Amino acid sequence: MNILVVDDLPEKLLVFGTVLEELGQNLVFVRSGREALREVLQREFAVILLDVNMPDIDGFETAALIRQYKRSVDTPIIFITSYADEMQTERGYALGAVDYIQSPVVPHILRSKVRVFVRLFAMQRQVREQADAHAAMVAADAARRVAEDNDRRSAFLADASRVLSGSLQAEVCVQALAELLVPAMASAALVLPGDEPGPRQKLVCASSGAGGGHTANRMLMDIAPPLAAALRQALAERRTVTLAPADLAALAPDAFGAGRARALPWQAVLALPLINGDRLLGALLVATDDALQRPDWRVLDDLAARAAAALENAILYGSLQGEIVERRAAEMQLQEAGRRKDEFLAMLSHELRNPLAPIRTALEVIRRIAPPDPKIGWATDIMVRQLKQMTRLIEELLDVARISQGKIVLSREKVDLNAVILQSVETAQPLIDAREQRLQVLPLAEPMWLHGDFARLAQIVSNLLNNASKYSEKGTRIALEASASPQGAVIQVSDQGIGIDAQLLPRIFDLFTQGSRTLDRAQGGLGVGLTLAQRLAQMHGGSLEAASEGIGRGAVFTLRLPCVGLVRSGEAGGPAPEAGTTHPARVLVVDDNHDAAHSVADLLALGGHEVRTAADGREALSVAEHFSPEVVVLDIGLPILDGYEVAARLRTMDGTRGSLLLALTGYGQQDDRARAKAVGFDHHFVKPADPVALQKCIDGWLRERGNAERQQTG
Repeated sequence: MNILVVDDLPEKLLVFGTVLEELGQNLVFVRSGREALREVLQREFAVILLDVNMPDIDGFETAALIRQYKRSVDTPIIFITSYADEMQTERGYALGAVDYIQSPVVPHILRSKVRVFVRLFAMQRQVREQADAHAAMVAADAARRVAEDNDRRSAFLADASRVLSGSLQAEVCVQALAELLVPAMASAALVLPGDEPGPRQKLVCASSGAGGGHTANRMLMDIAPPLAAALRQALAERRTVTLAPADLAALAPDAFGAGRARALPWQAVLALPLINGDRLLGALLVATDDALQRPDWRVLDDLAARAAAALENAILYGSLQGEIVERRAAEMQLQEAGRRKDEFLAMLSHELRNPLAPIRTALEVIRRIAPPDPKIGWATDIMVRQLKQMTRLIEELLDVARISQGKIVLSREKVDLNAVILQSVETAQPLIDAREQRLQVLPLAEPMWLHGDFARLAQIVSNLLNNASKYSEKGTRIALEASASPQGAVIQVSDQGIGIDAQLLPRIFDLFTQGSRTLDRAQGGLGVGLTLAQRLAQMHGGSLEAASEGIGRGAVFTLRLPCVGLVRSGEAGGPAPEAGTTHPARVLVVDDNHDAAHSVADLLALGGHEVRTAADGREALSVAEHFSPEVVVLDIGLPILDGYEVAARLRTMDGTRGSLLLALTGYGQQDDRARAKAVGFDHHFVKPADPVALQKCIDGWLRERGNAERQQTG
């Protein structure tokens, strides 16, 4: 404990310290009233010895200031003074002094008086600590009971949430709610679905207690009609309505009839509305027959809210199921309508083509036997041109129908992209010349080869040129520019035409979609050309995109073809190997994407290799067993057996234990590469891979193997 000694003379402080050190307490010495006030603010003292006569602030002023602080308002103060008259003494006691000691002090008197106040302080602290400990114990006990109650409520509500969310059927949720309350919180419970009580409504009841569950249940059902007023009030005012025993006694004659009225067993009945958001979903009736069993209103309110949410979810789920059924029916109707549309287009195209052949033949007969008359020549030329236009439109319709039905198969071969551009320009040039337009063509600086269908690629580019010409004014410029990118070939067709409206741009490739046109239909066409061009580009693994700055600002169409199977002139078979260092190898290409597998196979075949393909892991192992490939180009994401499993098995087979295994896959993360290496892959290529790099890898491995074999035989 602390004892504060205040005196401005150092020798007196020394005396006080010598006298009081026997008490074994913490002595704090200060030499002014200001220092005394600072110490009082920082710690608690059992007693304060205060000199009366001090410079600056005397003892009386210091005592007055000490009494202003809450901590030191009752701290005993003993004044030390050389002279004390009655007036001075009275003033000191008025300031809360407990004693006066004249200086020079008598040591044993000073020690005795200070010891008394120290012991008194110790006793007060002990009593205070005991009181605090008791209060803390009481608070802890109260907190424990509150925590236990909260735990019980939380456990009950958690179980209620689990039960209520266990089904998305409204009837099951309502029954579960009634059974949750009995007997955990009430003797009986009744759930009324809907927003208005009535005799025709289905009541869901659960009860137990006096007279057995069946009797209590029946009784609650009997008194339900008189309780309808309480239910209506709860529903109308959207609040909890409580009925005390007196209220229930008044309802007894209505429940059982005046002649057979009897006491009702219920001590209290509550009606709670089931509300979720702004929607009223029903009411909950809770009854108890035990005067000591009072439902926890907070739990009931929370339970009612959760029950309302569960009912809302069940109702929404039911309506959603209905919408899903309707949507599926609508989708099936749309699919059927699409199938019929494709069948109609195919039939229409075929039927329209039948009369075109005899018309064309008849025109040729007329041209041969007709006399040389300029008017006859003029007329037949018109008919031939219009016949060609009609034939082109019908062919486009037929091609769209074939693509939709999956009947078009690309005839892939080694194709020079500049040759494709030249053929397309020749096809579109008559229309461009007829409209007096200027066509600027910027082909590739050097030949570029890819594996594709020459006719279909030319059809894509010519359709883009025809579209640019149709929607551009006479005398305007049309540009075609080809370039190479790391991802493949890029062909851009731009014009100075009418442009594309921003609202039309997302639908520009939809079938039969065209921009706004005048009544003269100057542009003509059916809105099929761009659809056909995009679908053919996608069949080649590429894409077709449209861009325009708006009406009157022209348009740009960009055709991109992937780099898989794309090689430059002179590199189709890879770099020229050193004489005698490589030889054609047996290569197995495994990919479930038919076009990807065959494009890689065609590329490697151009290098003189003997190539086989497989579409899944099981087929790859079967082919490898008989073919014994020296090189395996293997996709990872395969059906039946993935590429990792296939590679691991190939490393255990006699014919492929030492083969070159190349992973060609879309999985390119560091973990994917590490896993591929762990199962036996020699190299890892990420799609779309550079075909030149792929072939260089194979040729380098064959060259190293050949050199090793020559060293062994030499």
